[in-house]
Amino acid sequence: MKAYVRKGMEEGALGLSTGLFYSPGFFASTAEVVELNKVAAEYGGIYDTHDRDLGAAYQGIGFLNSTKEAIEIGERAGTPVIFSHFNPQGRHNYGRAPEGARLIEEARARGVNVMAAQHPYNATQSNLSAYAIPRWAAVGGHRAMVRRFDDPAIARRLDVETMEMLEIRGGASKIRFVDERAELNGKTLAQVAEGWRMPVPAAVRRILVGGNASVMNLELYDNENTRYLAAKDWMMTCTDGRTPPPGTEIVHPRPYGAFSLKLRAFALDDSVITLPFAVRSMTSLATTFLGVPDRSLIRPGFYADLAVFDVARIRDRATYDNPHQYSEGTVHVLVNGEFALRDGKPTGGLAGKPVLRGGRTVEGALRP
Repeated sequence: MKAYVRKGMEEGALGLSTGLFYSPGFFASTAEVVELNKVAAEYGGIYDTHDRDLGAAYQGIGFLNSTKEAIEIGERAGTPVIFSHFNPQGRHNYGRAPEGARLIEEARARGVNVMAAQHPYNATQSNLSAYAIPRWAAVGGHRAMVRRFDDPAIARRLDVETMEMLEIRGGASKIRFVDERAELNGKTLAQVAEGWRMPVPAAVRRILVGGNASVMNLELYDNENTRYLAAKDWMMTCTDGRTPPPGTEIVHPRPYGAFSLKLRAFALDDSVITLPFAVRSMTSLATTFLGVPDRSLIRPGFYADLAVFDVARIRDRATYDNPHQYSEGTVHVLVNGEFALRDGKPTGGLAGKPVLRGGRTVEGALRP
C-alpha cells in the first residue's frame, strides 16, 4: 500500500485521500492510515478525508472522535488535513457544529494546517448499502454481502440492524433514491417498501441484490450548523457531488446549485458572510491550501480563470424535485484565458488542464 501511495505521489498526486466511513476504508486503523500518510508527507502532500463518523455512523466512534482522528492522522504524519465535507450529521447533532469547529481551531492554533469544505444543502448523497447494511455484513465485497442475505439467521439480524441504522438517519422516509433505475428514482425507501408490500429491511436487501443504489438522506444536516460553519475562515465551498448520470430524472441538486446557493443565501440575501468572503471560499482558499500557484486570484501573471456574474441575478434554480436546472446570473466564465461561457451561453471551449501537485499540468508547465 505504501508503494501505491509513493507511485501516485511521484506521478503528481496532491496527497492521500481516505473514505473511512465506507468499506473497505472503514476497516483501516488509525495507525495504518498514519503510516500511509507519512509517504505522502515525504512529498509535501496533503491528507484529504471523508472521515470515519460524521455523526450518523452505525455503532460509530462519534462526530467529535472522528474529527480528532482525522487531525491526528495529519499531525502524526506531518501533512495538512482537509475534511472533504465537514458538518455533523443527524438530529442528535443539530447545534453541535461549534464543538467540532473548536477541535479544528485548537489544532490550527498548535500549528496543524487543518481546513474543511461544505455544501449548503441539508441532504447528503451516498449509497444504500452504506446507510442500511452494517459493515460486518459487507465484508468481502458486494457478492459476499448478497450471499449472506440467503442465510435466515443473518436476515433476521439484518431486520433489526437495518432499522437501527435508518433510525439514526431519520427513518426510511428520509432516504430518497437518486438511482438510474426508473422504478426507484425519486421515491423514498418507505414508498418502495410499501409498494412492494414488504418490510423495509427486506426491501433493502431486494434492491441490493440488483446492485447498490444511489440515495439522498434528506434533512441529515442542520441548517444552523451549516450557517455557523460557513463563517469560518478555514471553510471552503464544494459540491461533494458529481455529474448526474444521463436520463436520471431525480438527482441531488448540488452539482447544479451549490455555489450560487451559497452566494445568494449566505452572502446576498443574508449577512452570514460577506460576498468577498464567500468568493474566497470558492477560489483562493483551496489553491492556497493545495499549494497551487498562479491561480484563483486576479493578479498580473496569474492564469485567467475568471467567473463574471451579475450580483442582482445570481441564484440557484435546482431543487430536490426538479434538480436539472442550471443556476442563473453567470455572464462569463474563462478557463486559462479562453471563454467557456460567454454572455450566458456555453462556447464549447475546453481549455482546462489537469493540475498536478505544485501547479504543474500534465503537459508540463504552461505560461500564465
